[in-house]
Amino acid sequence: VQLQASGGGLVQAGGSLRLSCAASRRTFGDYYMGWFRQAPGKEREFVASINWSGGRTFYADSVKGRFTISKDNTKPTVYLQMTSLKPDDTAAYYCAGSRVGAYGDYDDWGQGTQVTVSS
Repeated sequence: VQLQASGGGLVQAGGSLRLSCAASRRTFGDYYMGWFRQAPGKEREFVASINWSGGRTFYADSVKGRFTISKDNTKPTVYLQMTSLKPDDTAAYYCAGSRVGAYGDYDDWGQGTQVTVSS
């Protein structure tokens, strides 16, 4: 599965952005699509994930209540709605797909999209 991320940009603290991740084809079986981020000098970290068939969602503690992951089965596309953004959210955001689980190994990766939050 090929993934294409988009939607990043520059936003002020407290603002919102919506990231999109378009998959090249529908998936079958138990597939999870997630978002990760990596800031300069830091390790990549898990942000959120969604089970494609059941819709169950998973979030990192740092984004709970501010970010919402959702999906559109018809496209197929996964979204990450980010609100109340903070400068600490500044990072390159990557979408990825896993056949193992929300916190398992992710085999399919899209290119990053940069999110910059100014204070």
